[in-house]
Amino acid sequence: MVEWPCWRGVNRDGKSPDRGLLKRWPPGGPKLLWKSDVLGRGFSSVTTARNAIYITGDEGARLYLYAFDMDGNLKWKVDAGTAWTRSHPGSRASVTIDEDRLYLLSGVGELTCFDAATGVLKWRRMAEEFGGWPGNWGYAESVLIHKDLVVFKPGGNKCIVALNKLTGEPVWSSSGFSAGPEYSSCIAVTWGGQEMIITGTRAGIVCVEANTGRLLWSNDFAANNTANCPTPAYSDGYVFWANGYGTGGICLKLVRGLRGVEAKVAWTTRDMNSHHGGYVVNDGYIYGNNGGGWACLHLGTGRSMWKARAVGKGSLCYADQMLYLFSERGGRAALATCSPAGLEIRGEVQVEGDGPSWAHPVVVGGRLYLRYDKNLYCFDVRGRTTRTYFRRRSAAALPAPSPDSAVAEEPGRQLR
Repeated sequence: MVEWPCWRGVNRDGKSPDRGLLKRWPPGGPKLLWKSDVLGRGFSSVTTARNAIYITGDEGARLYLYAFDMDGNLKWKVDAGTAWTRSHPGSRASVTIDEDRLYLLSGVGELTCFDAATGVLKWRRMAEEFGGWPGNWGYAESVLIHKDLVVFKPGGNKCIVALNKLTGEPVWSSSGFSAGPEYSSCIAVTWGGQEMIITGTRAGIVCVEANTGRLLWSNDFAANNTANCPTPAYSDGYVFWANGYGTGGICLKLVRGLRGVEAKVAWTTRDMNSHHGGYVVNDGYIYGNNGGGWACLHLGTGRSMWKARAVGKGSLCYADQMLYLFSERGGRAALATCSPAGLEIRGEVQVEGDGPSWAHPVVVGGRLYLRYDKNLYCFDVRGRTTRTYFRRRSAAALPAPSPDSAVAEEPGRQLR
């Protein structure tokens, strides 16, 4: 089964491995498979593994972790600790799944490990144990599993910490710098044989050795910004990081220096001002949130290819040569082309909720998951060939294709 086991997918790049998906949605959007309204308030996104769906939400002063089956039925929910109740209350981080365990960092800095099948607590640590403190809007990081380590950012002198993923015991803490944690998550990158952890902080973007936490390189771009939210993106030797509040983005090229891996500035830009919605890199181009809309940049040079309003400011993911856009206001989602030649909307759907929607869309297993406030929606976005494949491999698991779904592909052919 195709899985989305952590924030931004299996490679933390916002890209789904799905193929054979609809290239155009029917009027009103793709078929709704189910909707759940039993969640607490929150902004976290879906993760999936082993025929289960995990997400979080706040109910009163408590944070809850929910597990659903693939039909949207609630299997269980467990108390995951104290909720963040200050500015913009609601759950933040997405659940990280690793084999038979779940990992979650709460807004107040509780790092918990649960049994994936039952929700039974395995161990718990606090960010304050490592001298950390949350930013003005709480911890929002989705923790990283790297080999036998669970990696997260308490902030401070031990800004990044790695724990044994089975026991929660400390293995290493970063050295050579001090920084507030901010709100982005860590990514694991291997370049030139060097394994490294890269993340955004209040002091800028930093990179540490994956096995020791030793600082390899850093850049103070976006230091002391109002908030640095998006997770850095890596592709083909380049590291890209863009933020909001008028900051824009920076692209760093990894090179071999006298002291090991270094990061040289390739270019900077004001043409991708990404508050929270992030970006994906595909075939040498960056696609992402830019202020009140969207933009495309050339990865190697930073050249601006296009800007578009589309559904307005929001978040995105990529699947099967298409972009899935989700507005932070009004519950609008859209299917769009992923091309440096321009953005073409191929369908829209609207979901219900209140306030801002900062959860990212997820496409996996032929399904589109949208979380808005206390509601979770699951849509069928499979094309006809995908439906045939799934029916042959697992006839009991998925419904047979409907005539409406098959007809929905025809308009896409007229455009080619």
